[in-house]
Amino acid sequence: MNSRAPGLLERLASSASFEFRRRIPKADLDERDPDYIRDQLPGLWLLASLYLRADVRGLENIPERGPVLLVGNHSGGNMIVDTFVFTLAFETYFGVERPFYQLAHNLVLLLGQLMPLVPNLRKFGTVAAGHDTAQRALDAGAAVLVYPGGDYETHRPSWESATVDFGGRKGFIRLALRAGVPIVPVVAIGGQETALFLSRGERLARALQLDRMFRLKVLPISLALPWGLNVGDMLTHIPLPAKITVDVLPPIDLREEFGARPDVDEVYTHIVGRMQERLTALAAERRFPVLG
Repeated sequence: MNSRAPGLLERLASSASFEFRRRIPKADLDERDPDYIRDQLPGLWLLASLYLRADVRGLENIPERGPVLLVGNHSGGNMIVDTFVFTLAFETYFGVERPFYQLAHNLVLLLGQLMPLVPNLRKFGTVAAGHDTAQRALDAGAAVLVYPGGDYETHRPSWESATVDFGGRKGFIRLALRAGVPIVPVVAIGGQETALFLSRGERLARALQLDRMFRLKVLPISLALPWGLNVGDMLTHIPLPAKITVDVLPPIDLREEFGARPDVDEVYTHIVGRMQERLTALAAERRFPVLG
């Protein structure tokens, strides 16, 4: 049997991957702290209203109680302003006692730990993305926010701001069917104007084995404050004061609309199509980038 010792790059990749996983906080639903959210909410909502001119519509479309899967399009790089605005609006509208969790990439949670000026994401209910975590939250009766497009969508070029791009990821549909919960689409625009996103950098990510090390399929390139040329967005960026608009669409009961055994591909096409139609309409409302 032929064997070879792992090369230097492979050893470095393995070591970096281990260290990265070790530092990621485990998905603990009990870390969500309603008292912390209550204390932080007024100041953060004021910031969102003044700096990002937050406009959140359709919250009445979310069922008032019980588990629900909120499915959003994702923008803004690693500085996820659409999540920030929607989370504050949800907590204000439904109250901090309603259990609400946001699934995020491991890197976002790790960066949150390293940035002292950023609110404690875990206390707000942000947990590492994973089907098991989402299932546990839904089983406990919580509202759960997922972004199927993940890092692939949030780092798309700015000129694709009005495009919903989940990259064909359909796990959220299977999750909703298993849990027996409705899907509520959440459509947002403006995040891709908080910097000038130039490229996802997929080839560069593959060359550097970032998928293996950090579960990253992209190494985005953008022009952003305060860095100028920003490669990777690893330290995030200061978002430009782009107007963020979020629109919540009516809930979709999958089995009621698609039958007892829904076809996942059909459901995916329907949901993405409905979201794209609304995002196109929101884009048509905007007259200028950033200004809205």
